[in-house]
Amino acid sequence: MGPWARAVCSLFILLWVLAAPAENSDFYLAGDYLLGGLFSLHANMKGIVHLNFLQVPQCKEYEMKVLGYNLLQAMRFAVEEINNQSSLLPGVLLGYEMVDVCYISNNIQPVLYFLAREDYSLPIQEDYSHYVPRVVAVIGPDNSESTTIVAHFLSLFLLPQITYSAISDELRDKNRFPSLLRTVPGADHQVEAMVQLMLYFRWNWIILLVSSDDYGCYNGQLLNTRLATRDICIAFQETLPMPQPNQEVTPWERQRLEAIVDKIQQSSARIVVLFSPDLALHNFFREVLRQNFTGAVWIASESWAIDPVLHNLTELRNTGTFLGVTAQSVPIPGFSEFRMRPPQAGPPAPTRTSLGATCNQECDSCQDTTASFSTILTLSGERVAYSVYSAVYAVAHALHSLLRCTRTTCSKEVVYPWQLLQEIWKVNFTLLGHKIFFDKQGDLLMSLEVIQWQWDLSQNPFLSIASYYPALRQLKMGHNVSWHTANNTIPVSMCSKDCHPGQRKKPIGIHPCCFECLDCLPGTFLNRTADEFGCQSCPSHEWSHRNDTSCFKRRLAFLEWHEASTIIVAMLSFLGFLSTLAIMVVFWRHLHTPMVRSAGGPMCFLMLVPLLLAYAMVPTYVGRPTFFTCLCRQTFFTLCFTICISCITVRSFQIVCIFKMARHLPRAYSSWVRYHGPYVFVASFTALKVVITVGNVLVMSANPTARPDPDDPKIMVLSCNYRKALLFNTSLDLLLSVAGFSFAYMGKELPTNYNEAKFITFCMTFYFTSSISLCTFMSVYEGVLVTILDLLFTVLNLLGISLGYFGPKCYMVLFYPERNTQVYFSNMIQGYTMRKD
Repeated sequence: MGPWARAVCSLFILLWVLAAPAENSDFYLAGDYLLGGLFSLHANMKGIVHLNFLQVPQCKEYEMKVLGYNLLQAMRFAVEEINNQSSLLPGVLLGYEMVDVCYISNNIQPVLYFLAREDYSLPIQEDYSHYVPRVVAVIGPDNSESTTIVAHFLSLFLLPQITYSAISDELRDKNRFPSLLRTVPGADHQVEAMVQLMLYFRWNWIILLVSSDDYGCYNGQLLNTRLATRDICIAFQETLPMPQPNQEVTPWERQRLEAIVDKIQQSSARIVVLFSPDLALHNFFREVLRQNFTGAVWIASESWAIDPVLHNLTELRNTGTFLGVTAQSVPIPGFSEFRMRPPQAGPPAPTRTSLGATCNQECDSCQDTTASFSTILTLSGERVAYSVYSAVYAVAHALHSLLRCTRTTCSKEVVYPWQLLQEIWKVNFTLLGHKIFFDKQGDLLMSLEVIQWQWDLSQNPFLSIASYYPALRQLKMGHNVSWHTANNTIPVSMCSKDCHPGQRKKPIGIHPCCFECLDCLPGTFLNRTADEFGCQSCPSHEWSHRNDTSCFKRRLAFLEWHEASTIIVAMLSFLGFLSTLAIMVVFWRHLHTPMVRSAGGPMCFLMLVPLLLAYAMVPTYVGRPTFFTCLCRQTFFTLCFTICISCITVRSFQIVCIFKMARHLPRAYSSWVRYHGPYVFVASFTALKVVITVGNVLVMSANPTARPDPDDPKIMVLSCNYRKALLFNTSLDLLLSVAGFSFAYMGKELPTNYNEAKFITFCMTFYFTSSISLCTFMSVYEGVLVTILDLLFTVLNLLGISLGYFGPKCYMVLFYPERNTQVYFSNMIQGYTMRKD
């Protein structure tokens, strides 16, 4: 005999503690097909106490669980209701045999009893396909730890097991538990409902208390995992000590409870989530009351959310608001009256003989104790009771299908467990308005409810305030919560208050929920969906104010025609164009006069025509810059100006040569005149300027660029992209202006009609200083004022040449014609020669 067989045989010895029961009792009802039931009528939290004794635990020695007896009554009610109707299993009598499992202490013996034959034997064999155990299905037990133990046994026989309260998600593994189904949503949904409740009330700073058993550890870890992605932090987590059965609180347990409650009071968190069996909480809440702790929101797991014994501690109303997640309330017609009705004797099953019984099928005080909680059980609605009720009906519908029942009869053939299991997976019916079917993990996805504890006898002690729908994974709020706070305000439990829009979080400590809020600076914004701990910079073409959550496009700024500055400069340019045109007409009409020849003769028109073109290109500075307008500014305009400057420079040089160098270098001067030196000079410098301009265009591009306005960050200044090359682009003109100034200074003693020093000096000095000033200003400032000054200085330089150089000569031609004669000029030259001699 193998180790497994010896262990089973050893445990099977425990089955022979028998007594002869009555035909009908709370625990047993004869029938054609029996359902096994496992319920916790009493609670022994430390099952290891009995491991030193070769005896089955005596559950009646421990504290009674009112809810456990209520669930047992729900199974009795469902079976008897099915037997009393003709539409389901007609002609078939369902029976039941139920056992008190003392929470987790008494699981093995009842399972072996259910699996045994009527002769109490449990054979060891290789194939159980045609094995018929005592029961066709098992309902229960009520917790995940016991359910796991039972399921390992029942799965070997593929005996259907439907649990009504075990929520561990490990039970969804059909490879390990192929015959296990549930009529309650799993722990994943219970925890999700809690998390969504916290999010709804904006609680992100909580305390977690768990029991030291598998239930507390598993669900506590599940909540930790879920909160990690929901921006909810756990201030601290503590493990509650488990009480010894039927013993006073030990000094160590009392000290431990005192420390936990004191730590809760010292914490700024006011939301306390408890995952623990109900019996482990009695001593804890007594300590809470002893320390007179108030102001908390207690969130109960399904294990104690509707526990009437804890609710009976009415002083708890002063400790805060109690919320809990539990099964949906489905009123079962007639159950409240049935709960308090004692079992009635009835005839034995027609196909069965008197049966033996197993241990823990007695509860002398159950009805009396339950009677004292009758009101609260009735008002609270049938929550978990419906899970038991629907489990029994699921088995009945599967039997109905397996036995090929008609409206009047069923075949009453032998039912093998695996056959019934297949039919249970297929059930799909409506029970009290709710669809009953199992998903592929064996779960019945009934809705959950969030309830609030109330102590007003005229109200429901467990008022539903919200519903959670597992299929949608969505929590929907319903009834308003009555908060145990001043003015009924929602309690606040946040390590740090939410930051205002546009503020980033700076973490404090290890918890992401603890932080200080810092403003995002102008030019940055906060995108909370991407990163709520850092401000992001706006793109170059956008801007933001302090504490903005997004950037907005900057307003493009450029010179426009309606601006006062533009109008003034345009008027100056227009006057300059008209005056230059007038000067050209005057010079054309007096082209062969001495005054015009002394000014340069035909070369004057080489200056006047570019000046006119330069004035005509002033409108390219106004309006939205384009590639064409920028190209005109950067090339054609600067070429026109270079031609004018080079003509003035060569004119100054030529006058100095005539009066001061011709006598000393006659051959050089003769070559200068013979080969049209002035025109060669102008052409050479113009060609050089073309090379420089083309190089600038190729390197820097003529496309306009946008830059932030330093005076107003909301504005982008749209301008031509030639500022970096401005000094290099004007270097040749600056060199010519210095040369022209030098030659003019050298000719300051020439005859009055040829002495142009003061006019050229004025033009060249103004151009030199304005260009240097503009280049310096552009290097430190990039606002729209730069474009205005650029245009203004350009127009003033053009006016300086038009009026400063040509204006005096035109004035002499028009108002002093007697001085515009050959005789007058000859006298002036003769006088200059006599003075030099």
